[in-house]
Amino acid sequence: MPDPNGFLRYPRRMPARRPVPVRISDWREVYPPAGAELIREQATRCMDCGIPFCHDGCPLGNRIPDWNDLVRTGNWDAAVESLHATNNFPEFTGRLCPAPCEAACVLGISGGEPVTIKQVEVEIANAAARDGLHPRPVATPSGRSVAVVGSGPAGLAAAQQLARAGHAVTVYERDDAVGGLLRYGIPDFKLEKEHIDLRLAQMSAEGVRFRTGVHVGVDVTAEQLRAEHDAVLLACGALQGRDTPETPGRALRGVHQAMDHLVAANRVVSGREATAAIDAAGKHVVIIGGGDTAADCLGVAHRQGAAGIHQLDLYPQPPRERDEARDPWPTWPWILREYAAHEEGGERVFAVAVQEFVDDGTGQVRAVRIAEVTVEKRDGRRIVTVLPGSERELPADLVLLAIGFEGTEEQPLLAQFGVARNARGAVDARPDWQAADGVFVAGDMHRGASLIVWAIAEGRAAAAAMHAYLDGAGALPAPVDPATRPLAAH
Repeated sequence: MPDPNGFLRYPRRMPARRPVPVRISDWREVYPPAGAELIREQATRCMDCGIPFCHDGCPLGNRIPDWNDLVRTGNWDAAVESLHATNNFPEFTGRLCPAPCEAACVLGISGGEPVTIKQVEVEIANAAARDGLHPRPVATPSGRSVAVVGSGPAGLAAAQQLARAGHAVTVYERDDAVGGLLRYGIPDFKLEKEHIDLRLAQMSAEGVRFRTGVHVGVDVTAEQLRAEHDAVLLACGALQGRDTPETPGRALRGVHQAMDHLVAANRVVSGREATAAIDAAGKHVVIIGGGDTAADCLGVAHRQGAAGIHQLDLYPQPPRERDEARDPWPTWPWILREYAAHEEGGERVFAVAVQEFVDDGTGQVRAVRIAEVTVEKRDGRRIVTVLPGSERELPADLVLLAIGFEGTEEQPLLAQFGVARNARGAVDARPDWQAADGVFVAGDMHRGASLIVWAIAEGRAAAAAMHAYLDGAGALPAPVDPATRPLAAH
């Protein structure tokens, strides 16, 4: 049984990040592998609660207390099995998920220190990779064929589940490499791409076919996919970046969507391009936005050699500790989140809004004019009020818009499959995950931009629905349904 006093004997500890001067000179991951003793101590802190709320924080239903205790006792093989029972790609989630499971950990009540669940998870995944990701090819094919459009975490999770159930799966990806945002949207200092390649090798050995450079709806039509396959899953993500076309100067050179910057940098790091189309080297950079994408741009700009960086956030600086009145445990709290990129430099500016992108006289941005603001919500609407006399300029040769996403992109495949974007820019699904007869949808394309654990959970659930639709034997696990929402206070 777990150690009931582990959390009393061991404080919460994370492995030390690589030193800033070293890591900003390359693109390797910020965190080195943790020592076995450190991870054993952290796993020992898990109490195996009678009601493990960490399960409610994670949509995958990960058996967190189980694999924590297996790590505590040194049974790594069983820990690998337990983790993979609910999560196809722990090497991704352990590196990229912000860990709502930790926010729901019982040890976090009243400002306590939760178990380092995410770090234990990634070390289990590392152990699995060292031992080799063993393929699990099916013995008896079903004779049914499935097309998966999009190769992000939702599409890949569904593809692996369906292939292991005996169906012939083909994944269509419009980019030149598989992985979706994992491949070109996430910098290597968070996820080195060898982790994707190892998993793809396993999936290929399990029978999944990958077709890259194929834009469904353009290079191949929906009618052709329907003719070749018995069911189709749309998992095209939510890549329509939110913009500010009403802001004066938006059309100036040097003002870009954040994702364009990240993709350009990742293509250079991967060796597919010699130079980045958008490069921060020697420039004064302003990043607009306060979330993960903004922090990714910050880290990339450091590594590209920016002269100076400001990161702007519309909202006031969050508290460092959970406000129980606003976000009671075990919900996801609004707190100040300091990423590794913030440790590397740059200045964060809160409670400001851009009033103008300032022209240098040649059509190139030279500054942003900002003003201090207050933000409040009235009748569900956000009201932003500019404080008089608070305007000032920040130098800017490069401006990156990291202000969120407006759903899946408008593209030919939607009309061809007979589906449409809703008011949120997402594609609705019936209770059985179908968006149209025989056409299923999952991940950010259905939910809107969200966490990687939700993408994998929806991919697994959609695969279960497709398996049933194809009259597959038995049932596949379905951790969520189309109406499932994150843990929240009501």
